[in-house]
Amino acid sequence: MIDLTNRIALVTGASRGIGRAIVEALAKQGAFVVAASRGDNAVPTVEAVQASGGRAEALSLDVTDPAAIERAVQDVVAKHGRIDLVVSNAGITRDGLLLRMKRDDWDAVLATNLTATFTLCQAALKPMIKQRGGRFVAISSVVGQSGNAGQANYAASKAGLIGFCKSVAREVASRGITVNVVAPGLIETDMTRALTDDSRGDWASKIPLGRLGSPADVAHAVCFLASDEASYITGHVLAVNGGMYT
Repeated sequence: MIDLTNRIALVTGASRGIGRAIVEALAKQGAFVVAASRGDNAVPTVEAVQASGGRAEALSLDVTDPAAIERAVQDVVAKHGRIDLVVSNAGITRDGLLLRMKRDDWDAVLATNLTATFTLCQAALKPMIKQRGGRFVAISSVVGQSGNAGQANYAASKAGLIGFCKSVAREVASRGITVNVVAPGLIETDMTRALTDDSRGDWASKIPLGRLGSPADVAHAVCFLASDEASYITGHVLAVNGGMYT
């Protein structure tokens, strides 16, 4: 059984969907979770965790602000004495065919999905190296592995996370730190709920397991990679896609 009792975790993009499920799952396994999102958006997540007996606190964070990320990590360490797990989950999409894609849409997606992970990982590694241990998990996407028409910016950012984490994993393994990636497939979120029944059925038919995934499916994978049971796993991409892409 996974036991994360008293581990200190920071999760970005924690207000809804996959991020909220990750916060709830980590707290259920005993972790104290700092749930980060813009403004007060993570407050409902924290209230739900606390109502179920878990421990969490909300943090207002703009992941595209490097100084804010640095302060956030420092504040977590100052308040809790350490930081054991960081999950880089915040992400956006601005879809469009490449020939019509605006430079602002490219820059925004790369800044939020990839550059913010660089900044967050760099900040988190400082205390983790001093501790001689820690876990870093980035949330990529099946699109980062397979590509997808109309999502060149999103696919590039998510593929970049894979190369980034594989490289950093090699740099910090000797310090007892693991760096891994979870790559979800088509997951039941606000975005997929907007699909028509016909479209959902079409997508489901392409998934060997015959259904869309749930945010909890992704959260369980994160909990595993955060646990002692995964202590010999680093630089790995854990696909949570129902067999959609192998």
